[in-house]
Amino acid sequence: MTRILIVDDEETIRLALRKFLRSRGYEVEIAGSGDQALQILDNQSFSLMLCDVRMPGMTGVQVVPEARSRDHDLAIIMLTAVNDAATATEVLSSGATDYLMKPVELADLQQAVDRALHKRADLIEQRRLDKLIREEVALRTAELEREKESLRLMSISIAETLINAMEAKDLYLRGHSQRVAELAGQLAEELGLDERICEDLRVAGRLHDVGKIGIREAILNKPGSLTAEEFEHVKQHVKIGLDILAPLFHIREPLKYVEHHHEHWDGAGYPLGLVGEDIPLGARILCAADTFDALTSKRAYRDPMAPLAALEHLRVDVGKQFDPCVYDALVRVINTRLGSQSAVSR
Repeated sequence: MTRILIVDDEETIRLALRKFLRSRGYEVEIAGSGDQALQILDNQSFSLMLCDVRMPGMTGVQVVPEARSRDHDLAIIMLTAVNDAATATEVLSSGATDYLMKPVELADLQQAVDRALHKRADLIEQRRLDKLIREEVALRTAELEREKESLRLMSISIAETLINAMEAKDLYLRGHSQRVAELAGQLAEELGLDERICEDLRVAGRLHDVGKIGIREAILNKPGSLTAEEFEHVKQHVKIGLDILAPLFHIREPLKYVEHHHEHWDGAGYPLGLVGEDIPLGARILCAADTFDALTSKRAYRDPMAPLAALEHLRVDVGKQFDPCVYDALVRVINTRLGSQSAVSR
């Protein structure tokens, strides 16, 4: 049965209200003061409380927030002998659902109880539905994130298969993409970038040279200098790579880094000739990692440089090809790798 608590300092009113409500099928408890009502609420649960406004000691207005703190779902109807707007505003703002004037007409009381209980049921149901919706949204969001991550990993795996196929044909490129990915991620960490950016750079590092699968092997492995026409052909690997990777729209940031990793700080790079901070930071990092690994790896046209010698070699291009801050991070990372206490200073 629906349980109702009646709180009134006048015994005749308590008993009369209890008799009527019991006759209507409710289970009813009574309290003669605010303090007694709160003691009962500490130990019992009710759907509705009928509470007098003016009582000795704790007033009804003071009882309401205390009662609601014990049971947020408790519906409350206030009983008042004073018919004024201020009193009505006070009781409703304190958390009451409704208020009735004394002496209470029993028909009005029944209607008020029905309204209050109906509103309480609606609020409980709405909260339940809101909770279910939040849980469903959270569950679906988690599922979508898992699906998105699975698709991302599968797509990267496919692209890496192309990289592996390309590197298998070229002894000098083997492992280059993975090394660039690791170094780019370390540079991002050294610069204090968000882990998501660090991971995007590792992805970009693994994919940055995929376009070279469309470059003639004779040019890639040419022992001498490239002609202007040959260099223009090599530059096409960026566009070729982007065309290959275009379906991977869900890894936009890594693709942006791949697109611009041959831009130079002074604007002399390609494909767009971007300058300074107009170049995405991830692309500036990838540029440094790619160039350093190329210098320290064996190529058809030269032997590899030692890491510290490569840093010295790159230093002349700081402010030209390389972002000074990225170069400084590169120096710190390489010296940490080497376990050396001596730093290459600019």
